[in-house]
Order: sequence, then structure tokens, then C-alpha cells
Amino acid sequence: MRTKHALTISDTQKIMAACKAEAEKNNWKVSIAIVDEGGYLLQFERMDGAILPSVDIAIGKSRTAALAKLPTKLLEDTVKERPALLAFPNRVPVQGGVPIIHEGECIGGIGVSGVKSFEDEQVAAAGAKAL
Repeated sequence: MRTKHALTISDTQKIMAACKAEAEKNNWKVSIAIVDEGGYLLQFERMDGAILPSVDIAIGKSRTAALAKLPTKLLEDTVKERPALLAFPNRVPVQGGVPIIHEGECIGGIGVSGVKSFEDEQVAAAGAKAL
């Protein structure tokens, strides 16, 4: 058997605080989702003024990043060459999701939605760096 790392509520609070700080610094109204390695929601927040569809999109991006163990931007780029990837269930191949990597292992994902996709990723990346 092996020991594996898992996100704690303390970890997700640090990640969320860093994401929110990055969004607030830029005056971006976004939804932020943090999931575990299985894509299950651990923490979520929709900032005041974030558009309603951003809720489901942020959660989808976080799950996609965690399950694929890749930034969703890479999947977005891959879909252009292999459109059949769109048929995979529960995937949102749109920039704005990043995996949470600890000691070389994916332990979760962060998804952000509400502004331009590269800005969403900027917010998510700030959270990943906080851990």
C-alpha cells in the first residue's frame, strides 16, 4: 500500500483566498471551484456580480483539470485537432482550469469562469501557487 496526499479544508481555504485575491486585484467577478482528485467539489464560491453560467462552467473546468491531470488549455488546443474528444463525458475543454499538483501527483483541480479564458486561468494559477 502507499500513502497518498489529499486536500484538506485548510488547503482549499488557502487556494480560495489566493484565487479571490487575484480576481479582486483585477476587479474580475468570477466563480471559483476546487475539487479533489476524483473531481468531487470541495469548495466553491461565486463572487458578487459573477454571471450565472459561470457556476457550472467553473465546476466543469475544475473537474476536467483534476481528471485529465492537465490544464484545460491543453485540452482546448487538442480538441482542435481531435474533435472526437468533445464526446468524452463531463469534460469542459476550455481554458481556465488547472490541476493541483503536489509532489508530482495530481490531488485536485481548480476551475474559474466569468472573465476571458486566459484571465480565468490566471486566477486559477494563483490558487495553485498558494498551495
